[in-house]
Amino acid sequence: MTSTNQDIEQLLLLCKSSNQRAQLEIYDRYNKAMYNTALRIVKDSYRAEDIMQESFLTAFTKLNTLEDTKLFGAWLKRIVVNNSIAHYNKTAKQNEVPLETVIYKVEDDNGIEERNQNTDKVKHILKVMKTLKPNYSLGLSLHLIEGYDYEEICDIMDISYANCRTMISRAKESLRKKLMQTA
Repeated sequence: MTSTNQDIEQLLLLCKSSNQRAQLEIYDRYNKAMYNTALRIVKDSYRAEDIMQESFLTAFTKLNTLEDTKLFGAWLKRIVVNNSIAHYNKTAKQNEVPLETVIYKVEDDNGIEERNQNTDKVKHILKVMKTLKPNYSLGLSLHLIEGYDYEEICDIMDISYANCRTMISRAKESLRKKLMQTA
């Protein structure tokens, strides 16, 4: 077992006894990845940060329900994805228009991008993905970036398997066409 995994397991034991330093250490290790996960789904940096914070609170309060501490990262990510999807569905039902589609938005990207998202090509693809229909963008994010399979996406988005495969296929084709137009 690696020392990092041992450290995480020891930190989680301390977190169960409400040790705030241990909680802060866990937060510091996972916050950027969880923020990026939420951001890819909700597409709003402030809401993504809120979702990330809420997810950490949920994780720390329900830590006793985690059976295998080695799976903490995946468990936390699942909480973030579920909270993000819940917000996405709530927003879609309310037909809210994201602020960035109405006014020009200046963002400070410091500290929010993962290492593999620093290339111009990846940034361009993610930017074009944001222009797709919301369900296409969400489906592709879950499948290609988060690594969920079709069955998991069906559960998350509450759609049939056939609908999921068709949607992702159409989303890939739409993304391909938009990328060719902007190339």
